[in-house]
Formats: sequence, structure tokens, C-alpha cells
Amino acid sequence: MQEITKIVITGGPCAGKTTAMSWLQNSFTEKGYAVLFVPETATELIGGGVAPWTCGSNADYQKCQVRLQMEKEHIFEQAARTMPQQKILIVCDRGVLDNKAYMTRQEFDDILGGMGLNEVEVRDSYDAVFHLVTAAKGAEQFYTTANNTARTETPEQAAAMDDKLIAAWTGHPHLRVIDNAMDFEGKMKHLLAEVAAFLGEPEPLEIERKYLIEYPDLMWLEKEPTCSRVEIIQTYLKSENEDEVRVRQRGINGNYTYYRTAKHAISGMKRVEVERRLSREEYLTFLMDADTSRRQIRKTRYCLTWQNQYFEIDVYPFWQDQAIVEIELSDENAEIHFPKQLKVIREVTDDDKYKNASLALIGPE
Repeated sequence: MQEITKIVITGGPCAGKTTAMSWLQNSFTEKGYAVLFVPETATELIGGGVAPWTCGSNADYQKCQVRLQMEKEHIFEQAARTMPQQKILIVCDRGVLDNKAYMTRQEFDDILGGMGLNEVEVRDSYDAVFHLVTAAKGAEQFYTTANNTARTETPEQAAAMDDKLIAAWTGHPHLRVIDNAMDFEGKMKHLLAEVAAFLGEPEPLEIERKYLIEYPDLMWLEKEPTCSRVEIIQTYLKSENEDEVRVRQRGINGNYTYYRTAKHAISGMKRVEVERRLSREEYLTFLMDADTSRRQIRKTRYCLTWQNQYFEIDVYPFWQDQAIVEIELSDENAEIHFPKQLKVIREVTDDDKYKNASLALIGPE
């Protein structure tokens, strides 16, 4: 059965995206993928004379860019379905949500609304997002505008734009930030490792750590620019073995995406996870096979990007004094930097009673 995966490589100006494309092609072609690249739309338009300063307004330009970006992606997906390869990786050099960083929230909503779309639907149409941090943050000596005629930002402007781009994508279920903690080659290897882990190469491992925290300051989370709120309904399905199988509705304000996930534990921190996107009709069909010994889990998730790490803070309606924070890692020994606003009580990665599947259990009357 053909597997088509669509990912976004994004990041601030002079982050290494062009080089990253070459590394991705070499690495994943060797792994048996047909690797397709959707070129950066802004560079194409600006190079052709269509720019914010040549159009009637920035909003007029952004509308053109969003429409062209989506049409290009549609064509690449259509072409991919005709190809003989079983594993196809579509790599988008920036995605539609990048545009959000270059206009007001109202302009972005108006453009999507005019196309009959919503932000959740568009954002989550990508399977994963990998953000390369600009050289202007941590590798300033390498920041340049010489290798891209469409790049005009000063280092200070590049750093500010990098923050806006991270904020634009925060809320996606699979966002990873690749910083400049290592040299450039190390940065590229870090990206390859993150993409490989997401694709399940050599196997779909999930390394996750979980912490019990004091009930968070929701006002702070709501105001934090790199935080996005998501409403989740999680339903556990009947399983023939010890695997955990669930379906999930994820979104906000009536706009949702749907997923089916199967997890097989290897250790407390490490699991094999297989996830696939569902249509609404498929999701409703799976609900008919719900495990009646477990209640639905409803929770509000705050997705927070902090110091280039992606935290998922789950607030449950039945807890008023505590919450859970999770973080997925590519290395189980990676150091975690919590914001001071999150008061950690203790790690509960190996404590079964804090797993969602346990919280969903219906006890005796």
C-alpha cells in the first residue's frame, strides 16, 4: 500500500533550508523513498516580479502566494499517487502557515475564509513540520543575504521573523525545532534524525517523557505568542492484545482533524507508535468499536514552543490542582529546559496511573 508523507521544512532567514533539501534527498532516497520537493513559493513569485511591494497591498500578495502554494502541493500529491514507489516523501520548502507570520491575523483568516478553509485544516494537512532556526540566533557569524535575492532582513529582523514562524506553526501535532547548538553539519544530521524518527526509520519509535505539574497559569499560556490551545477528545478502541489503540478528534472552534494511533510499549519511555490521519467518516466508524470499559478523555492541550523544545500541556476537567506535561524526544537522554512558569511535581513517565488509558478506566460503582 502506497504511503505518501508530506512534511514542511521551514525556518527563519538563512537557516540552511536549501542545504537541508540536498541532505534529505540523499538520505531518504537511500532509504527507498521517492523524494519530491515543492519549491519555495515566495522566492518564485518575488523572483518573477510579484512581491508585496509590487502588488496593491501585502494582503493582495499573500493571497496570491497562499493560492499558488496550495495548488502546487495539490499537483505534487496528485503526481505522487501515479508513481510506482511504495514510499513517497513530499518535502515542502515552507508551507501555508508560513504566510501567517507575514500578515495580520485578520488578513490570514480572511484569505483562508475566502477559500472556504480554516487554520486547523490547513495546518494539520501537513504530516510534520521541521523548523530550522535562523543563523541570526546562535550562529550570527554565518548570517548572510548574499545567497538569496529574496532575502532582505537584517540579523535582528531575521531573529524576530524566526520567532513569528515558530509561533505560526505552534499547535501542529508534530512540530520539531532544529537549533544551532551544534555546527552546521551537526544541525543537518539533527534534522535527518528527527525526520527519520517521524517516518519510523528504521521503526516508528516514540520517545516521550511525562511530568506531573502544578495547575498551570492559563492566562500566561493564552498570552504566550509561541503557545496554541487545542481541544482533544480521545476514545480508546477494543484491542486484541496489549496494544493501546485510540482515535482522536483534535482542533478548536468547530474545526477538527482526526487520527487513529496504535502504540506498543517497549519500555516506560520508548514505544512503537503507528499513527494515520482519518477522514471524519472513518473516525465516526471507528467510534462504533469503542472500548466501553473506558470513558472518553476530554482535555485542553496547550502546545508550547520553549527554548526550541515542544511541550504539550494537558489540562483535564477533573483536576483543579495539577496537570500533565509531555515532551517527545529524539534522544531519551536529552536535557529538558522547563519554563519557570511550569512547576514540576515529579516525573511520571513510568507511572501507569497517569497514562490517558488509565485515566479513562471506569472504576466500580
